[in-house]
Amino acid sequence: MSQQTVQMGEPSLDSEPRRRRTRHPGLSLAVIVACQLMVVLDASVMFVALPKIQHSLHFSATGLSWVTNAYSLAFGGLLLLGGRTGDILGRRRTFIVGIAVFTLASLLGGFSGSAAWLLSARVAQGVGAALAAPSALALIATNFQEGPERNRALGVFSATSSAGASIGLVLGGLLTDWASWRWVLFINVPVGAVVLFLAPRILQETERHRGRLDVAGAVTVVTGMVALVYGFIRAADAGWGDGVTLAAFAGGVLLLGAFVAVETRAERPVIPLRLFADGARAGSYLVMLLLAAAMFGMFFFIVQFLQNILGFSPLKAGVAFLPMSGLLFVMARITPRLVPRVGPRRLLLAGLPLIAVGMVWFTQLSPHSGYASGVLGPMLFFGLGAGVVFLPVTATVLAGVRREDSGAASGTLQTAQQVGGALGMAVLVSVYGPALRHGGLTHGVNVAFTVGTIFVLVALAVTAVFIRQRAA
Repeated sequence: MSQQTVQMGEPSLDSEPRRRRTRHPGLSLAVIVACQLMVVLDASVMFVALPKIQHSLHFSATGLSWVTNAYSLAFGGLLLLGGRTGDILGRRRTFIVGIAVFTLASLLGGFSGSAAWLLSARVAQGVGAALAAPSALALIATNFQEGPERNRALGVFSATSSAGASIGLVLGGLLTDWASWRWVLFINVPVGAVVLFLAPRILQETERHRGRLDVAGAVTVVTGMVALVYGFIRAADAGWGDGVTLAAFAGGVLLLGAFVAVETRAERPVIPLRLFADGARAGSYLVMLLLAAAMFGMFFFIVQFLQNILGFSPLKAGVAFLPMSGLLFVMARITPRLVPRVGPRRLLLAGLPLIAVGMVWFTQLSPHSGYASGVLGPMLFFGLGAGVVFLPVTATVLAGVRREDSGAASGTLQTAQQVGGALGMAVLVSVYGPALRHGGLTHGVNVAFTVGTIFVLVALAVTAVFIRQRAA
C-alpha cells in the first residue's frame, strides 16, 4: 500500500548496454507500466471489496484477512527468487511467464465459488507478481537508452507505483458497486492478455546469467511466515491455548530457523544475511515491517468501519481514502528535496509521531462517529506521516550498500513491506476477533488500532536507537 521500492530483484539499472534496443519506446513503456499497475493495484483493489466478498463466500470476520494476506505472503516471500529467476532464464521470458500466471489466476479467482478457491487464486496471483515485478524494472534498462529517455521512463514507472494504491481503492469501489466484486479480478484479464500479446513482439530480452535458484530458502521463509500468520488468525477464533495454534507457531519458528540455516550456506541466498550486519539497515527493515503492519491493518479495519458502521458503498469507501492518499502523494514529491538537507533520521523522527497520532485518534471511533468527525482527521495525520517516512527508510537501506547487493537490499525492503503487512494484519486480527465477539465491530476496531499504535511506537524507538544520522 505504500510507495513501491524503486529497485526490485537483483539487477541494477546501469548493468545493461547503453543503447536503445526498441523501435517502439512508447508501446514498450506502456506494456511495462501495465504490469506494474496490475501488481500494485492488486494489493489495494481488494480492500474495498472485502465486505462483499465476506458475504458472498462466507468468510469469517477474522478469516477475511487471508484474502489480502495470501497475495502479500506469496508476492513478498517469492519476490527475490523471482528476480533471480529473471537473471538465469532471461527477464523478458520471466516477465511473460509471471504475467501469464497472474492473468490466469485472476480469471479463475473471479469465478470463485468458495473461500478456499479464492485464496488459492490469490496465492497464484502472488506467485505471478513475484515473477513479473522484478523483471519489469530491469526491462526498462534493456529497452531504453541511458540518459533522458530512461529517466522519463523511470519517472512514469515511479508515478504509476505511487498512484497505484489510490487508483486501486477507487477502481475497486467502482467495479464492486457497478458490477460485482468478481470484477476486481476479471479486470486483470484483458490487460494481461494485451501485455502477453505485445511483450514478446516489442520487448527485448536481457542477457542470461548462470547460477542456481535458492528454492530451499524461498520455500522455508514463505511457509514459515504462512505458519505464523495462520497461528495468529487461528488464535483469534480458537484461543491461544489451542493445540493447532501452538503447533502453527512452533512450525513457523522452526521453518524460519531452517531458513536462516539455509541462507548461511546458499551460494546465492534469496536474502543475503550480510545485509543485516549494519545496524541502521537492519533497523530500517524492521521499521518498514512495522509501518506496513500498521498501514495494511488501517486499510483493512477502516474499510470495515466505513461500510459496516457508516453504511458507505464500496465506491464511497474508496473515495473516502483519497484525501489521505493525495496528501501522501504530495509529501512523497516533497520529501526527496528534504532528505539531503535534513537527513533520513530526522525525517523519520518527525513522520512516525504523526502516524502515531493518527493511530491513537482511530482508537476513539464509536458507532456515533461520522466520516468528517472521526475518520478524516486521523487519515490526514496518517497520510502526512507516511509521505514523510517511506523515502527515508529506503535511503537508509541503500546508504553504503555494496553495488552487488543493491538489488537484493531494495528487494528485501519490499519483501519486508509485503510480509510485514500480512504478519501485522494477522496480529491485529488476533486481538480484533475476541474484541469483536465481546463488544461489537467498533470495539474490535478500537482494540486493533491500539495494538497498531504500539507497532508505530516500536518503529519510533527502533529509529531513535539504531538509525543514526548519516549521509543521504
